[in-house]
Amino acid sequence: MQDIRATVAPEFERVNQLIVDQLHSDVAMVENVGHYIVDAGGKRMRPLLVLLSASALGGCSEQHIKFAATVEFIHTATLLHDDVVDISALRRGRPTANAEFGNAPSVLVGDFLYTRAFQLMVQLDNMTLLDHMADTTNTIAEGEVLQLVRAGNPDTTESQYLDVITRKTAILFAAGCHGAAALSSATPEVRQALHDFGLHLGIAFQMVDDILDYDGDPQAMGKNVGDDLTEGKVTLPLIRALEIGSAEEKTLIRSAIIEKSATHLDEIVAAVSNCGALDFAREKALKHRDIAKEKLEQLPQNDARDALAALLERSVDRDH
Repeated sequence: MQDIRATVAPEFERVNQLIVDQLHSDVAMVENVGHYIVDAGGKRMRPLLVLLSASALGGCSEQHIKFAATVEFIHTATLLHDDVVDISALRRGRPTANAEFGNAPSVLVGDFLYTRAFQLMVQLDNMTLLDHMADTTNTIAEGEVLQLVRAGNPDTTESQYLDVITRKTAILFAAGCHGAAALSSATPEVRQALHDFGLHLGIAFQMVDDILDYDGDPQAMGKNVGDDLTEGKVTLPLIRALEIGSAEEKTLIRSAIIEKSATHLDEIVAAVSNCGALDFAREKALKHRDIAKEKLEQLPQNDARDALAALLERSVDRDH
């Protein structure tokens, strides 16, 4: 990731500084919670995608910097709300904001970050982009609700799972890439290519995240293995195991999903691995990676395009 960020290092630093500046508030709790989650770090993949997409198309303007910060604020707001809904206690190796400050402050500061994002968007004075991001944010919210509704349902299908992760995760990746192209006045074809690149990268990224919940290193991930199971999230490894596992494995997994329990986590981890469900999910993620890679061919050949390709590979070949 360090080598990838180096391609747009000055711009990346400007985005980070803008994020810090925009967290300013007369209300101390807003700054405290905001800085707590932003300072936790993370991959900053979404703003990085904005900057690399812009650089691949000729360079980053001040508008791209503001847009990259906007995308990160939207993402950060979803994290705050997600952790409250999921009753998560650990993210990026330390207590979540809701564990540290409580649910109410986390929800309300999440609202602050959403509104701050749209204050930044208004400054771009681009109604088409504002309209697109409003639709994107609405779609993310729908994805969160769909995931909540389907939690604890072992009959969730692969297409329903794909619908949720597209809305909840991939759509913001797509919007970041598409928005960068729009601000660069790229052709409709290039805008669509970057949108599709971001979308399939986001799908692959989330699929790998879901695999790591049963096959990852807790220390590297900064969260507990099996968290999805305790939240009743029916992800691709479980869906596949319910299709091809033994009768005993299916019964065990169905029960764990319905009860939202990780009591038998070790047996379930063994089941999704032994029956080939994790390998199946990896193959699916690699197919989306390959689709995303094809979309990059519509961009000029340069260091930024190479960095986008490297970021794509890093998204599927990781342990956290």
